[in-house]
Amino acid sequence: MKLIDLFSGIGGFSLGFQRAGYQFTEHYFSEIDKHAIANYKHNFPNAKHIGNIKTIQPADLAGADIITFGSPCVDFSIAGKRAGLAGAKSSLIQYAIALITCVRPSVFIWENVKGAFSSNAGADFWAIIQAFANIGGYTIEWQLLNTSWVLPQNRERIYLIGHLAGRSQPGVFPITEDDCAPRKEKTYQFQAKLSGTLKVNGNINADDTYIIPKAASTLTGGGHSGGLHSDMTVIQINPSKESNGRQPYQQNRVFDEKGISPALTRHNSNYAISRMRRLTEIECERLQGFPDNWTQYGNYDGIIKPIAHTQRYKLIGNAVTVDIVELIAKRLKITT
Repeated sequence: MKLIDLFSGIGGFSLGFQRAGYQFTEHYFSEIDKHAIANYKHNFPNAKHIGNIKTIQPADLAGADIITFGSPCVDFSIAGKRAGLAGAKSSLIQYAIALITCVRPSVFIWENVKGAFSSNAGADFWAIIQAFANIGGYTIEWQLLNTSWVLPQNRERIYLIGHLAGRSQPGVFPITEDDCAPRKEKTYQFQAKLSGTLKVNGNINADDTYIIPKAASTLTGGGHSGGLHSDMTVIQINPSKESNGRQPYQQNRVFDEKGISPALTRHNSNYAISRMRRLTEIECERLQGFPDNWTQYGNYDGIIKPIAHTQRYKLIGNAVTVDIVELIAKRLKITT
Protein backbone atom coordinates (compact mmCIF):
# COMPACT_ATOMS: atom_id res chain seq x y z
CA MET A 1 0.00 0.00 0.00
CA LYS A 2 1.02 3.61 -0.57
CA LEU A 3 0.22 5.63 2.55
CA ILE A 4 0.18 9.39 3.14
CA ASP A 5 -0.02 10.32 6.83
CA LEU A 6 -0.99 14.00 7.25
CA PHE A 7 -0.73 15.88 10.56
CA SER A 8 1.08 12.67 11.40
CA GLY A 9 2.18 13.30 14.98
CA ILE A 10 4.01 10.20 16.21
CA GLY A 11 2.46 7.82 13.71
CA GLY A 12 -0.58 6.33 15.43
CA PHE A 13 -2.34 5.82 12.11
CA SER A 14 0.68 4.17 10.48
CA LEU A 15 1.32 1.89 13.44
CA GLY A 16 -2.34 0.88 13.58
CA PHE A 17 -2.35 -0.08 9.90
CA GLN A 18 0.89 -2.03 10.31
CA ARG A 19 -0.59 -3.98 13.21
CA ALA A 20 -3.59 -4.77 11.02
CA GLY A 21 -1.24 -6.44 8.52
CA TYR A 22 -0.76 -3.68 5.95
CA GLN A 23 2.62 -3.29 4.30
CA PHE A 24 3.72 0.03 2.80
CA THR A 25 5.57 0.10 -0.49
CA GLU A 26 5.69 3.89 -0.18
CA HIS A 27 5.20 5.79 3.08
CA TYR A 28 4.95 9.58 3.38
CA PHE A 29 4.21 11.83 6.33
CA SER A 30 3.54 15.54 6.83
CA GLU A 31 4.18 17.27 10.16
CA ILE A 32 5.61 20.58 11.39
CA ASP A 33 6.43 19.85 15.06
CA LYS A 34 10.17 19.15 15.16
CA HIS A 35 9.90 16.61 17.99
CA ALA A 36 7.08 14.70 16.28
CA ILE A 37 9.09 14.68 13.04
CA ALA A 38 12.17 13.38 14.84
CA ASN A 39 10.20 10.68 16.62
CA TYR A 40 8.44 9.61 13.42
CA LYS A 41 11.75 9.33 11.59
CA HIS A 42 13.16 7.25 14.44
CA ASN A 43 10.25 4.78 14.49
CA PHE A 44 9.58 4.72 10.72
CA PRO A 45 13.04 5.07 9.14
CA ASN A 46 11.70 4.25 5.66
CA ALA A 47 9.04 6.98 5.71
CA LYS A 48 9.65 10.18 3.74
CA HIS A 49 8.90 13.52 5.37
CA ILE A 50 7.09 15.75 2.86
CA GLY A 51 7.02 18.90 4.98
CA ASN A 52 4.24 21.34 5.75
CA ILE A 53 0.82 20.40 4.39
CA LYS A 54 0.53 23.90 2.92
CA THR A 55 3.43 23.28 0.55
CA ILE A 56 2.83 19.66 -0.52
CA GLN A 57 2.89 19.06 -4.28
CA PRO A 58 0.06 16.60 -5.12
CA ALA A 59 1.74 15.47 -8.35
CA ASP A 60 4.51 13.87 -6.31
CA LEU A 61 2.00 11.68 -4.46
CA ALA A 62 -0.12 10.29 -7.29
CA GLY A 63 -1.40 6.76 -6.85
CA ALA A 64 -1.77 6.84 -3.07
CA ASP A 65 -4.01 4.14 -1.64
CA ILE A 66 -4.71 5.67 1.77
CA ILE A 67 -4.59 9.19 3.21
CA THR A 68 -4.98 9.55 6.97
CA PHE A 69 -5.24 12.76 8.93
CA GLY A 70 -6.14 13.90 12.41
CA SER A 71 -6.23 17.61 11.61
CA PRO A 72 -5.72 20.09 14.49
CA CYS A 73 -8.74 20.07 16.77
CA VAL A 74 -8.11 22.93 19.21
CA ASP A 75 -10.77 25.13 17.59
CA PHE A 76 -13.39 22.40 17.98
CA SER A 77 -12.45 21.40 21.52
CA ILE A 78 -14.60 22.38 24.50
CA ALA A 79 -11.37 23.39 26.23
CA GLY A 80 -10.60 25.91 23.50
CA LYS A 81 -12.38 29.03 22.31
CA ARG A 82 -14.66 27.07 19.95
CA ALA A 83 -13.70 29.11 16.90
CA GLY A 84 -14.59 26.12 14.74
CA LEU A 85 -13.65 26.14 11.07
CA ALA A 86 -12.92 29.85 11.33
CA GLY A 87 -10.03 29.04 13.67
CA ALA A 88 -6.52 29.25 12.26
CA LYS A 89 -5.62 25.65 13.14
CA SER A 90 -8.83 23.78 12.40
CA SER A 91 -9.09 25.49 9.01
CA LEU A 92 -6.01 23.50 7.95
CA ILE A 93 -8.39 20.66 7.07
CA GLN A 94 -8.98 22.45 3.76
CA TYR A 95 -5.44 21.54 2.67
CA ALA A 96 -6.10 17.86 3.35
CA ILE A 97 -9.33 18.05 1.36
CA ALA A 98 -7.52 19.72 -1.54
CA LEU A 99 -4.88 16.98 -1.51
CA ILE A 100 -7.53 14.24 -1.50
CA THR A 101 -9.23 15.96 -4.45
CA CYS A 102 -6.01 15.84 -6.48
CA VAL A 103 -4.63 12.45 -5.40
CA ARG A 104 -7.97 10.58 -5.11
CA PRO A 105 -6.87 7.73 -2.84
CA SER A 106 -8.97 4.60 -2.49
CA VAL A 107 -9.64 5.52 1.13
CA PHE A 108 -9.19 8.52 3.39
CA ILE A 109 -9.67 8.57 7.16
CA TRP A 110 -10.21 11.68 9.28
CA GLU A 111 -10.08 11.73 13.08
CA ASN A 112 -11.17 14.58 15.33
CA VAL A 113 -12.60 15.47 18.71
CA LYS A 114 -16.24 14.99 19.68
CA GLY A 115 -16.58 18.78 19.86
CA ALA A 116 -16.52 18.94 16.05
CA PHE A 117 -20.12 17.68 16.17
CA SER A 118 -21.31 20.67 18.18
CA SER A 119 -18.99 23.46 17.06
CA ASN A 120 -21.09 26.44 15.90
CA ALA A 121 -24.28 24.50 16.65
CA GLY A 122 -23.25 21.66 14.34
CA ALA A 123 -22.74 23.87 11.29
CA ASP A 124 -18.99 23.24 11.15
CA PHE A 125 -19.33 19.47 11.03
CA TRP A 126 -21.88 19.59 8.22
CA ALA A 127 -19.69 22.04 6.34
CA ILE A 128 -16.88 19.49 6.55
CA ILE A 129 -19.20 16.72 5.35
CA GLN A 130 -20.28 18.94 2.44
CA ALA A 131 -16.65 19.62 1.56
CA PHE A 132 -15.90 15.89 1.50
CA ALA A 133 -19.01 15.24 -0.62
CA ASN A 134 -17.97 17.97 -3.07
CA ILE A 135 -14.78 16.03 -3.86
CA GLY A 136 -17.02 13.70 -5.82
CA GLY A 137 -17.00 9.92 -6.10
CA TYR A 138 -16.66 9.19 -2.38
CA THR A 139 -19.12 7.53 -0.04
CA ILE A 140 -18.74 8.80 3.52
CA GLU A 141 -19.32 6.96 6.81
CA TRP A 142 -18.47 8.06 10.33
CA GLN A 143 -18.89 7.13 13.97
CA LEU A 144 -17.97 8.39 17.43
CA LEU A 145 -15.70 5.80 19.05
CA ASN A 146 -14.32 5.68 22.58
CA THR A 147 -10.84 4.44 23.46
CA SER A 148 -12.35 3.06 26.69
CA TRP A 149 -13.82 0.25 24.58
CA VAL A 150 -10.31 -1.14 24.08
CA LEU A 151 -8.05 0.62 26.62
CA PRO A 152 -8.61 2.20 30.05
CA GLN A 153 -8.82 5.80 28.81
CA ASN A 154 -12.02 7.77 28.27
CA ARG A 155 -11.32 9.33 24.87
CA GLU A 156 -14.21 9.96 22.49
CA ARG A 157 -13.19 10.72 18.93
CA ILE A 158 -14.94 11.00 15.57
CA TYR A 159 -13.60 8.69 12.88
CA LEU A 160 -14.75 9.42 9.33
CA ILE A 161 -13.92 7.27 6.30
CA GLY A 162 -14.26 8.17 2.64
CA HIS A 163 -14.51 5.26 0.15
CA LEU A 164 -13.77 5.88 -3.53
CA ALA A 165 -16.38 4.28 -5.76
CA GLY A 166 -15.15 1.11 -7.48
CA ARG A 167 -12.17 0.71 -5.15
CA SER A 168 -13.68 0.63 -1.68
CA GLN A 169 -17.12 0.50 -0.16
CA PRO A 170 -18.60 1.43 3.24
CA GLY A 171 -19.12 -1.19 5.91
CA VAL A 172 -16.55 -0.42 8.58
CA PHE A 173 -19.17 1.14 10.84
CA PRO A 174 -21.04 0.65 13.05
CA ILE A 175 -18.56 -0.68 15.59
CA THR A 176 -20.08 -1.54 18.96
CA GLU A 177 -18.52 -1.85 22.37
CA ASP A 178 -19.41 -5.55 22.27
CA ASP A 179 -17.28 -5.91 19.12
CA CYS A 180 -14.32 -4.72 21.18
CA ALA A 181 -14.96 -6.98 24.19
CA PRO A 182 -12.22 -9.59 23.48
CA ARG A 183 -9.58 -6.89 22.96
CA LYS A 184 -10.80 -4.91 25.97
CA GLU A 185 -10.51 -7.92 28.26
CA LYS A 186 -6.91 -8.40 27.21
CA THR A 187 -5.76 -4.78 27.28
CA TYR A 188 -7.36 -3.93 30.59
CA GLN A 189 -5.18 -6.57 32.26
CA PHE A 190 -2.19 -4.22 32.34
CA GLN A 191 -4.15 -1.84 34.56
CA ALA A 192 -4.85 -4.54 37.14
CA LYS A 193 -1.17 -5.43 37.29
CA LEU A 194 -0.18 -1.94 38.36
CA SER A 195 -0.31 -2.64 42.06
CA GLY A 196 2.49 -0.13 42.55
CA THR A 197 3.92 2.82 40.71
CA LEU A 198 5.24 2.03 37.25
CA LYS A 199 8.49 3.91 37.00
CA VAL A 200 9.82 5.47 33.84
CA ASN A 201 12.24 2.59 33.42
CA GLY A 202 9.38 0.09 33.53
CA ASN A 203 10.04 -1.18 37.07
CA ILE A 204 7.37 -1.32 39.75
CA ASN A 205 8.05 0.07 43.19
CA ALA A 206 6.17 -2.28 45.52
CA ASP A 207 6.30 0.24 48.37
CA ASP A 208 3.99 2.63 46.54
CA THR A 209 0.31 1.70 46.76
CA TYR A 210 -0.98 3.97 43.99
CA ILE A 211 -3.48 2.21 41.72
CA ILE A 212 -4.90 3.67 38.51
CA PRO A 213 -8.66 4.35 38.77
CA LYS A 214 -11.16 2.49 36.58
CA ALA A 215 -10.17 4.51 33.53
CA ALA A 216 -7.98 7.51 32.95
CA SER A 217 -9.54 10.63 31.56
CA THR A 218 -8.60 11.93 28.15
CA LEU A 219 -4.90 12.41 27.53
CA THR A 220 -4.27 15.77 25.90
CA GLY A 221 -1.42 17.73 24.45
CA GLY A 222 -2.18 20.90 26.39
CA GLY A 223 -1.87 22.14 29.94
CA HIS A 224 1.23 22.74 32.03
CA SER A 225 2.30 19.09 31.86
CA GLY A 226 1.28 18.40 28.30
CA GLY A 227 0.00 15.18 29.78
CA LEU A 228 -3.22 14.27 31.50
CA HIS A 229 -6.23 16.50 32.01
CA SER A 230 -8.47 14.41 34.19
CA ASP A 231 -11.90 15.07 35.63
CA MET A 232 -13.04 11.48 36.13
CA THR A 233 -13.68 9.64 39.39
CA VAL A 234 -13.42 12.86 41.39
CA ILE A 235 -15.73 15.19 43.23
CA GLN A 236 -15.40 18.58 41.55
CA ILE A 237 -16.47 21.51 43.70
CA ASN A 238 -16.23 24.34 41.18
CA PRO A 239 -18.14 23.19 38.08
CA SER A 240 -19.06 25.76 35.46
CA LYS A 241 -22.03 25.88 33.14
CA GLU A 242 -19.79 24.94 30.24
CA SER A 243 -19.19 21.39 29.07
CA ASN A 244 -22.15 19.79 30.83
CA GLY A 245 -21.29 21.40 34.15
CA ARG A 246 -17.63 20.46 34.10
CA GLN A 247 -14.88 23.03 34.33
CA PRO A 248 -13.05 22.76 30.98
CA TYR A 249 -10.01 24.79 32.02
CA GLN A 250 -7.50 22.70 33.93
CA GLN A 251 -6.05 25.59 35.90
CA ASN A 252 -9.50 26.45 37.32
CA ARG A 253 -10.39 22.98 38.57
CA VAL A 254 -10.59 22.30 42.29
CA PHE A 255 -11.22 18.81 43.57
CA ASP A 256 -12.70 17.72 46.88
CA GLU A 257 -10.04 16.00 48.97
CA LYS A 258 -12.56 13.24 49.69
CA GLY A 259 -12.80 12.38 46.03
CA ILE A 260 -10.55 9.94 44.19
CA SER A 261 -7.83 12.03 42.70
CA PRO A 262 -6.92 11.85 39.04
CA ALA A 263 -3.31 11.99 37.92
CA LEU A 264 -1.76 15.38 38.50
CA THR A 265 -0.85 17.76 35.69
CA ARG A 266 2.29 18.97 37.43
CA HIS A 267 4.54 17.70 40.19
CA ASN A 268 2.96 17.85 43.63
CA SER A 269 5.20 19.07 46.47
CA ASN A 270 2.97 17.29 48.95
CA TYR A 271 3.38 13.94 47.24
CA ALA A 272 4.37 12.11 50.40
CA ILE A 273 1.14 13.19 52.09
CA SER A 274 -1.34 13.01 49.22
CA ARG A 275 0.03 9.86 47.56
CA MET A 276 -0.91 11.34 44.20
CA ARG A 277 1.16 11.62 41.07
CA ARG A 278 0.77 12.09 37.35
CA LEU A 279 1.04 9.22 34.93
CA THR A 280 4.47 8.31 33.59
CA GLU A 281 5.28 8.52 29.90
CA ILE A 282 5.15 4.74 29.61
CA GLU A 283 1.69 4.61 31.17
CA CYS A 284 0.46 7.30 28.78
CA GLU A 285 1.94 5.42 25.82
CA ARG A 286 0.12 2.28 26.92
CA LEU A 287 -3.14 4.18 27.34
CA GLN A 288 -2.81 5.21 23.69
CA GLY A 289 -1.79 1.75 22.49
CA PHE A 290 1.86 2.53 21.75
CA PRO A 291 4.79 0.29 22.73
CA ASP A 292 6.72 1.25 25.85
CA ASN A 293 9.14 4.13 25.22
CA TRP A 294 7.82 4.78 21.72
CA THR A 295 8.40 8.50 22.32
CA GLN A 296 11.73 8.21 24.12
CA TYR A 297 13.98 9.04 21.16
CA GLY A 298 13.96 11.13 18.02
CA ASN A 299 16.08 11.36 14.90
CA TYR A 300 17.16 15.00 14.75
CA ASP A 301 18.89 15.48 11.39
CA GLY A 302 20.56 12.09 11.63
CA ILE A 303 21.41 12.31 15.33
CA ILE A 304 19.43 10.13 17.75
CA LYS A 305 18.59 12.12 20.89
CA PRO A 306 16.26 11.63 23.87
CA ILE A 307 13.02 13.62 23.72
CA ALA A 308 12.27 15.84 26.71
CA HIS A 309 9.64 14.60 29.17
CA THR A 310 7.27 17.52 28.59
CA GLN A 311 7.46 17.00 24.84
CA ARG A 312 6.77 13.28 25.22
CA TYR A 313 3.55 14.02 27.11
CA LYS A 314 2.50 16.48 24.44
CA LEU A 315 3.21 14.04 21.61
CA ILE A 316 1.28 11.23 23.28
CA GLY A 317 -1.69 13.43 24.14
CA ASN A 318 -1.99 14.65 20.55
CA ALA A 319 -1.84 11.15 19.06
CA VAL A 320 -4.60 8.90 17.80
CA THR A 321 -5.24 5.67 19.70
CA VAL A 322 -3.40 2.88 17.89
CA ASP A 323 -5.82 0.13 18.92
CA ILE A 324 -8.81 2.01 17.48
CA VAL A 325 -6.99 2.56 14.18
CA GLU A 326 -6.02 -1.12 14.05
CA LEU A 327 -9.65 -2.13 14.56
CA ILE A 328 -10.78 0.18 11.74
CA ALA A 329 -7.97 -1.00 9.44
CA LYS A 330 -8.89 -4.65 9.91
CA ARG A 331 -12.50 -3.93 9.03
CA LEU A 332 -11.38 -1.84 6.08
CA LYS A 333 -9.63 -4.87 4.59
CA ILE A 334 -13.01 -6.51 4.11
CA THR A 335 -14.48 -3.55 2.21
CA THR A 336 -11.61 -2.92 -0.24
